Amino acid sequence: MSLFSKKQTGDAGENYCAKFLKKNHYRILARNYRKPYGEIDIVAEKDGVVCFVEVKTRHTNPFAQPFEAVDFRKQQRLLRAAQAYIAEFDVQRPCRFDVCEVFTDKDTLRLKKIHYIENAFEAG
Repeated sequence: MSLFSKKQTGDAGENYCAKFLKKNHYRILARNYRKPYGEIDIVAEKDGVVCFVEVKTRHTNPFAQPFEAVDFRKQQRLLRAAQAYIAEFDVQRPCRFDVCEVFTDKDTLRLKKIHYIENAFEAG
């Protein structure tokens, strides 16, 4: 059992991911872009590609990988939110969907490891 709430854990993971992206020359365009039908944790850009990033933060679980939580239903919600973002900001560049797996210590929320998956799934 963790000392931290799911929100605290998720927020910490998103912060670690944002730092990771900046360190790897991504530009953060938006965080927690919300629509009634979905949310995108981080929208970033690198080399002319807009990346819609879903962050999954876990402590440890040998039975399932965090990216497995991005199932078909979640992908559809991300896709609808991304379509709204593209329309709202008139995005005319290539886009992709990435997943950032963040592993933290359950007692301190200190970062243990980040696994970044580019093109984690295809739209459609």
